[in-house]
Amino acid sequence: MSFPFLFLAQNLVSLLAILFALWKGGLAERLAAVVVAANLVIGLSATFLAPDSTGLVRLGNDGLAALALLAITLRFAAPWMGAVMFFYAAQFSLHSFYLVTERSDQDLLHAIINNIDFAGVLLSLIAGVFMAWRHRARGSRLLGQTAP
Repeated sequence: MSFPFLFLAQNLVSLLAILFALWKGGLAERLAAVVVAANLVIGLSATFLAPDSTGLVRLGNDGLAALALLAITLRFAAPWMGAVMFFYAAQFSLHSFYLVTERSDQDLLHAIINNIDFAGVLLSLIAGVFMAWRHRARGSRLLGQTAP
């Protein structure tokens, strides 16, 4: 069962969230957006370039993305990053479960959990951008300047 419209819509929303974070986010949000973009590109590339080993590639990809995001979380201590870490832990667990049980990751359950989880990552990133944007606007108002 394939839904090309949903696939394109999800990738478009992901791209918009990443661009929004790069445009209006602080340093933590921009770094996280780069990590999420790299994670997305590697995951999509694995689907097309290594279809026989996508499960293993996605497991390693999500593990490396989680480590990079953990470093960002520890450096900036942004509250929204805690939510992102939980979502990546769930993503890593999902891929681990499918790899260990040797189930195909092409079933509906995997698609639903994976898409909800990644939507949570994107929503957390967007929430972080809004918090950083608001923090900068509040700081500039205190100084008597206009917000960027």
